[in-house]
Amino acid sequence: MQNELAKDFNLSSLLRFTLPTITMLIFVATYTIVDGIFVSRYVGTTALSAANIVFPLINIMMGIGIMLGAGGSAVIGRTLGEGRIDDARRSFTLIIIFAAALGLVFSAFCFIFITPLCRLLGADAVLLPYCVDYGKILMSLYFVAVIQVLFQTLFVTAGKPHLGLWLNAISGIANIFFDYLFIVVMDWGIAGAAWGTASSFLIGGLFPLWYFAKPRAILFFVKPRWDGKVILNSILNGSSEMVTSGAMAVTTFLFNLTMMKTLGQNGVAAVTIILYAQFLFSSAYMGFASGVAPIFSFIYGNRNAQRMKKMFQLCLRIILVSSVAISIFSFYMATPTIAIFTPKNTATYEIALHGYHIFAWGFLFAGINIFTSSLFTALSNGKLSAIISFLRTFFFVTLCILFLPHVFGINGVWLAIPIAEGLTAILAVSLLYSGNKLYHYLQ
Repeated sequence: MQNELAKDFNLSSLLRFTLPTITMLIFVATYTIVDGIFVSRYVGTTALSAANIVFPLINIMMGIGIMLGAGGSAVIGRTLGEGRIDDARRSFTLIIIFAAALGLVFSAFCFIFITPLCRLLGADAVLLPYCVDYGKILMSLYFVAVIQVLFQTLFVTAGKPHLGLWLNAISGIANIFFDYLFIVVMDWGIAGAAWGTASSFLIGGLFPLWYFAKPRAILFFVKPRWDGKVILNSILNGSSEMVTSGAMAVTTFLFNLTMMKTLGQNGVAAVTIILYAQFLFSSAYMGFASGVAPIFSFIYGNRNAQRMKKMFQLCLRIILVSSVAISIFSFYMATPTIAIFTPKNTATYEIALHGYHIFAWGFLFAGINIFTSSLFTALSNGKLSAIISFLRTFFFVTLCILFLPHVFGINGVWLAIPIAEGLTAILAVSLLYSGNKLYHYLQ
């Protein structure tokens, strides 16, 4: 069976190979945003604020799947590159079983303790009932979401990116349909949004289990064999992705806390809308980085220095051009994007529009940061990847949120992301140059 990762890619074929993953993550972002639109329009901005209060828990759960997906992909891709096909299949099976078990433990914990967790995350007496209703339903099935996120990366590693795309498209359409059914038709409120999302998890998470039960791709389920080194390497290689999700949980909490203190629920709703927009536009970068990561892992395992240099140059060109294009497009889409969530001339709209015009400058730097972190993960250097992710999504952002408002007022909150991305870009470029001594991706 031909391994798609072994192709000698050019610009056109690389874009074709990564397009399904890019589109897939844009689909994921889009139907996540649709949840927010239905909640905001049909339940109210109070419910939208409540959904964002719960979001840190969702970040952590998603982080488990992303961590094991990205880290496991690096392990499996490198093993495939070394020609050890049977070992790659055993690792593939073991990683999926481990992810499902870990996700189940976290789901149970969050479900049982959802009320104190929501209070800890900043829910007041008004928001708490919404948070509990939304969180309980999602947490009851979030272990399935862990598997769904895991397979988003592993479909690419298995050489089936188009299948992952179609599966996520179907899941997204199902999410929109069930949102409409449960929220608009059946009037279930914020619980309807949770059930709509949970229903899509079942489609996106359970189908791959059936698909990989038979040898339909280079990877499929075999009898697993416990290998602690595989699990540990997957966790270490994917640690940057877990750091990113965990940091997003913390920074979302800090954004919510700051906004609640300064602008109240309207401020929380406004920052929720902007974070949705960030998720949408950043998903293009994340999709490309996820799409090329298994290729880098395969090349690294194959020890082909010439292909490594060619692939790196292609990726760098794509990242630099797309960063400018996405930044311009995001500014152009600011007004219509915010207006989808909340009517014009409302307090939430005015706060969000003002903040977005400052916040969106971060897209200029996000692409190179996301790509560099993903590259080091693919090259089995979880340490450098984790450093980039930690500084980008937690350390720099937290410092900015805590200190900039004292100097610039509310504008300091909106400046947090652009400044954090800019500082991280300086670090990322430095690490790329220093890492060339080991990986030889520069001329």
